[in-house]
Amino acid sequence: MPSEGTANFIDILIAILLPPLGVFLKFGCHVEFWICLLLTLFGWLPGIIYAVYAITK
Repeated sequence: MPSEGTANFIDILIAILLPPLGVFLKFGCHVEFWICLLLTLFGWLPGIIYAVYAITK
């Protein structure tokens, strides 16, 4: 079983590569996912910033 630090690192890595997927794995298909998807469609960087913020908050 991965430690908390390893799990956070993997979550953040997924959020950087595919922001909506990282948020979806953490929150499911709730409002956080839709916000991240919309921001990613507007630009990759806003999606990454929001995904990392949402996962680490």
